Amino acid sequence: MARSPQRQSSREEYDYTEEYGSHSDQQSLRLRRVPSRVSNQNPPQFDWSSPHEEEDEEGSSGPPRDLRATPLPMALKRAMRQIQQMRVPVVSSRESWKRKKAKSLRKLKESGRGFLSFFSLWSKTLQKIGGNFGGGVQSYFLFLRFLVVLNFVSFLLIAGFVLIPSIVFRSVGSKLINSTGPEACMEYDPNPQGLVVFYNYFLDLLSGTGFMEYSYLFYGYYNNTMVEDVNFSYNIPLAYLLTAVFYFIFCLICIIVRMGTAARVVVATGVSTVGNYSMIAFTSWDYGCLGDRATKLKQKNIHYGLQVDLEEESMKKRAATLTLLQKIVLYSLRVSMCVLSLGLIIAAFFGIFKATEFSQKNSLQGGILGLFFEYLPSIVITAGNFVVPLLCDQIALIERYAPSNTVIVALLRSVFLRLVSLGVLLFTLWGQITCDGAENTGDCKLCQYNHLIYQCWETRVGQEMYKLTLFDFLINIAVLILVEFPRRMVVDNWSNKLTQWVGRQEFVVSANVLGLVYGQTVVWTGALFCPLLPLINTLKFILLFYFKKITLFYNCRPALKTFRSTTSTFFFLVVLLFGWGLGTVVIIYSVAEIRPSMGCGPFSVFPSMWSIVPMSFQKLSITSQEFLFFIGSQSFSIPLFALSCVVMCYFVALASVYGKSVALLRAQLKLEGRDKQFLVKQIEMLSQSQHILN
Repeated sequence: MARSPQRQSSREEYDYTEEYGSHSDQQSLRLRRVPSRVSNQNPPQFDWSSPHEEEDEEGSSGPPRDLRATPLPMALKRAMRQIQQMRVPVVSSRESWKRKKAKSLRKLKESGRGFLSFFSLWSKTLQKIGGNFGGGVQSYFLFLRFLVVLNFVSFLLIAGFVLIPSIVFRSVGSKLINSTGPEACMEYDPNPQGLVVFYNYFLDLLSGTGFMEYSYLFYGYYNNTMVEDVNFSYNIPLAYLLTAVFYFIFCLICIIVRMGTAARVVVATGVSTVGNYSMIAFTSWDYGCLGDRATKLKQKNIHYGLQVDLEEESMKKRAATLTLLQKIVLYSLRVSMCVLSLGLIIAAFFGIFKATEFSQKNSLQGGILGLFFEYLPSIVITAGNFVVPLLCDQIALIERYAPSNTVIVALLRSVFLRLVSLGVLLFTLWGQITCDGAENTGDCKLCQYNHLIYQCWETRVGQEMYKLTLFDFLINIAVLILVEFPRRMVVDNWSNKLTQWVGRQEFVVSANVLGLVYGQTVVWTGALFCPLLPLINTLKFILLFYFKKITLFYNCRPALKTFRSTTSTFFFLVVLLFGWGLGTVVIIYSVAEIRPSMGCGPFSVFPSMWSIVPMSFQKLSITSQEFLFFIGSQSFSIPLFALSCVVMCYFVALASVYGKSVALLRAQLKLEGRDKQFLVKQIEMLSQSQHILN
């Protein structure tokens, strides 16, 4: 079909713009020549042969261009699809086989993703939560789902290498070494003697004593057995220690991988309102939404995202207009509030320290009073973790931070409280177990640990972590039944000024995320002494998901002040990494420094838990020993370190290049916006001039 000269000139100008359209190298559109009206009236043309010509020029190595990723109208895409199906390219049999293989693999990947998404936990529930309460609340439930999967996979790891072999080899295995310690240190009999009152079983279930203590739940039930055969050998103590090490490494890898995924989103948005607004405006809509309900949920989710951006942008504008005196007053207020919150946290630490000392001194009493003394540290820790974060949340509101920063500041203070309170509890226990570090004096002189109070100190630490996990779960149920439901019923059925002022509760994301981090930190701390604690935590988090879902939809209202979920999701994982670090420090200190109990556990005959590793190393073959020595030598470690530095420098340089590219694209987008504003002004001027002439 013949084209007019005007259309040809328009097409040439369009091609020139496509080829040389980089605004960083061009002058602004205000200095360009305005195209003719005739060219603006012509529809965009598409060269149907261009994709095939480019493919012929580049060769047959590249895959065919995907129409779904092409920015063209839907009608044009359908026409292109029909033309591509009508054209039969002349290709070799090998090239045809490659294309069929690539197409089959692509369909297989899509089918696999759809199959895996079918088994993803609570996907519809999470979509409903995000639509009704925003991405901030949804990020909490996504974080909870991640911890459920992490704990379940961790339990499978522990069960496969420790629990199942211990059950199978318990009757057929033999003692690794005959114990020759003092008789006083060998005394350990947790089984109750004679008849036991029925309610004591309930007390034992809550405290982890009695029939619960001498079971696979705790460290003391596992033996230092070893199975040896001609072609098979299994060392239970070595498997116990190495499984704990790999468990921590596995958790670290999972956290880092998820942090990388969250960090990519943060980098893509640039931690800015403009970048996040662009993602919401151009990529947030889900075209797979079917039905009015899913569509409305998605619209609400987008609405909450835009509300967060507008609120933070308005706060930034108000902060930019502050005078010097107002800034001094604001920063002085923040410093004073920070000192006040720090004083509250120190007071909570002192209370935990005194409660733990009192509990350990009176732990031998029986009955309900003994159960109260055993749970006294858990009660004080839970009370402090409930009261102090509430005060810190109110303090953070007084400090007038942005919504996302308010969540992060309150979360930091609460994290410091909870993690260090757990550290204070462990520090007090370690001090009593090791006689305040004087292991060769006093009650610790005979066994190098206080055997008079702690016949099996590992099981006692595991019981403390078990009680903390169980008590935290019971407190969540009690708050749901005794506080949240009655509050909602009173607010809904009793109308006065007091109930209107109180209102329905908001779902405080920072406090709830902190509870998850605290619970997972307790599990990491006690996993070595209570191997089934990840399984208990999995069941706890599954039930907690449904309890929180019920209280969210029936007892809570949407938050008046929402926050951006992109930066908060990354920060949640950073806080979880702090908890992992605390658990790692506890495990390293227990494995390397404290003498294992002589009357229980798989390490009862070793001076430290780590002693099993060099002993097992000596039993390896000469070739295996030389290989491991080579891995630990300088000949291997120095080249590995140099290679790691090179790889790290490469990724740092790559990130720098990507950062510059993102900065250039942002500058180009700004220039595009200015050009469009200029065009709008030109159109207004032309319309006004035509109106005056008419």
